[in-house]
Amino acid sequence: PQTKPVIMGSTAEEAKRKTNLPLGARQIASIRCLAADIVEKAGSGHPGAPMGMAAMAHVLWGETMKYSPKNPQWMARDRFVMSNGHSCALQYIMLYLTGYDSVGLQDLRKLRQFESYTPGHPERHATEGIEVSTGPLGQGISNAVGLAIAESHLAAVYNKPGFELFDNYTFVLTGDGCMQEGVASEACSLAGHLGLGKLIVLYDDNQITIGGSTNVSFTEDVGKRFEAYGWQVIEVGDAISDVASIKAAITLAKQDTKRPSFIKCKTIIGYGSKKQGTGGVHGSPLGSEDLKMVKEKFGFDGGSVGDFEPPKDVLDAYRSKIKEGEALEKQWQETLSSYAEKYPKEAKEIKRRFAGKLPEGWSDVIPSYKPTDKGAATRNLSGVVLNKLAPILPELVGGSADLTPSNKTALECTVDYQKDARQGRYYRFGVREHGMMAVGNGIHAYGGMLPFTATFLVFLEYGFPSARLSALSGHKHLFVMTHDSIYVGGDGPTHQPIEHAALCRATPNLLFFRPADGNEVGGAYKMALMQDLTPSVLALSRQKVPQLEGTSIDSVAKGGYTVKEHKDAELILIGTGSEVSLCLKAAELLPYKTSVVSMPCTKLFDEQSLEYRRSVLPMGVPIVSVEAMATTGWYKYAHYAIGMTTFGASGPGEQVAEFFGFTPEKVAKKVAEWMDTVYKPVAGKHGLGLACQMDLPTKRDLHYLHYKH
Repeated sequence: PQTKPVIMGSTAEEAKRKTNLPLGARQIASIRCLAADIVEKAGSGHPGAPMGMAAMAHVLWGETMKYSPKNPQWMARDRFVMSNGHSCALQYIMLYLTGYDSVGLQDLRKLRQFESYTPGHPERHATEGIEVSTGPLGQGISNAVGLAIAESHLAAVYNKPGFELFDNYTFVLTGDGCMQEGVASEACSLAGHLGLGKLIVLYDDNQITIGGSTNVSFTEDVGKRFEAYGWQVIEVGDAISDVASIKAAITLAKQDTKRPSFIKCKTIIGYGSKKQGTGGVHGSPLGSEDLKMVKEKFGFDGGSVGDFEPPKDVLDAYRSKIKEGEALEKQWQETLSSYAEKYPKEAKEIKRRFAGKLPEGWSDVIPSYKPTDKGAATRNLSGVVLNKLAPILPELVGGSADLTPSNKTALECTVDYQKDARQGRYYRFGVREHGMMAVGNGIHAYGGMLPFTATFLVFLEYGFPSARLSALSGHKHLFVMTHDSIYVGGDGPTHQPIEHAALCRATPNLLFFRPADGNEVGGAYKMALMQDLTPSVLALSRQKVPQLEGTSIDSVAKGGYTVKEHKDAELILIGTGSEVSLCLKAAELLPYKTSVVSMPCTKLFDEQSLEYRRSVLPMGVPIVSVEAMATTGWYKYAHYAIGMTTFGASGPGEQVAEFFGFTPEKVAKKVAEWMDTVYKPVAGKHGLGLACQMDLPTKRDLHYLHYKH
């Protein structure tokens, strides 16, 4: 129904009347008061959207979703995503009300405080019950597309007649901010194409952002846009209080199994506050006076800031979800046990995948190479490794942003994932880099899935907010990035990455690999797949590189190692990727005893012992790094860095490389000039020292806090 929400009165009679409201209405009122109260106590936050979306949250958590509060990781649970992550107070409130151990009343009162389990935006590693980290708008709804893809794929692979092990919905709460972000458009367009019928989005249509009314910047018909994407669009005219219509809309959504559903829920931001319907209630506490009035309006004692507690009958009603969830979980576990008797191989595989364990001997299939083997572009060698791993790792899924022939990521052992082929493991993401990477995060968040996503390295920046959230969240996500340097050639500087390696290396909990040959490509995949809570970027060449002497798969684990050693080295060259072979050739032209080090992953090198690092890069020996990318960061490891200080140029790759000085002769000349004019005059007086020779081993923590769970 398209009825207009009733604006609340403020009389004492109204407050008295509300104490006699039905239980469901008082549950919704309690959510609103809790949201206003905990944000006020925090002194900052976003009370408006939680107050406006309270009825939607009540219908989802109280009457719709399938979950088990005492086992947040129950495999068969419905997934919930708070895409407008600034509204996280609402999600924390629902976790508390329904009995999750991760959030108690005192945790709510520590909203946005240091070392609390209720941070300012949802973080999946901090609070059990949070499926994905949201906050950067558009990411959550895009992750949800990945969650829905994962469910449909696992259902197609493992469900059998009478055994619906995977049969959950993905529910999303989202708002105007997410609707304006491009990443959401990319992912939702893909979801419509794929016909993800178990993806249901409830849109908080309150027409307010921080800047005020959306009339100043956002007047499109969002429903028509989603219809064009191929979604079912349903409208609820009063999502403030018309619980029956919200429930009916969700029922309609579930009935359409061929399309994702988008439910436009008309709400009033900050409902109940004297500032309701304005930007003033979006991102600021109400103020103590307004808070007191809100509590009284809803029939509760005005009390003090931070003292609101839901009535016992309200809490009891929500806590009934504990027993309900346990019963659902028990029933599902019995189904799984019966399934295991009939399909033992599949059941064992499901358990292994969701435990995050790889099959025994999985890395034995990674090929190794000898110097006499034919050279190849590392992107081609990557394709070989992927197709060796895919048949024995059914959890390995992925795809490319319309660059499959260039990225060399096609999987020979499977078909494309499409609406009529859910068992497929290869995704055609289209030209949607940002959406692709966010969807990949969601695929991993579901559990039992190991995603890779691919494009050119230069376009990693198109999707880097998703890569950053992958690192922050601890997703095991492989970013396969080809065309890794100025050697791209003719496409020119728009397609030649310069600063990208430095960006990745500077990002916490993100491994950046730039392998030099086939052995290092295999080692990079091995290390990436051995991580538990760390994503990896693999930067791969377009041009051919030789198979080198001195490299090995297992040496990559050290991050950096010597590929050519002189016992009494007078000079050390460090290279990465295609520049390792360049360094080996340049070393032959120099009048010094020169060792060559390959550094496929600086972060792994930093984690090695001080003794090991000094053995590779010893004190007192001049060290020069060579990488056809920005030199930023290299002065931690080298006294002199040869690299790019400008953007690249269009032309054949070899000609471009020669112009910028990346030939053996030009590298040797630069090194010799530096040795004569800088090193020799300085070293005798001042000595040489590098951070990598002084620093203690780094520890790659996912987060600065160590949460109890």
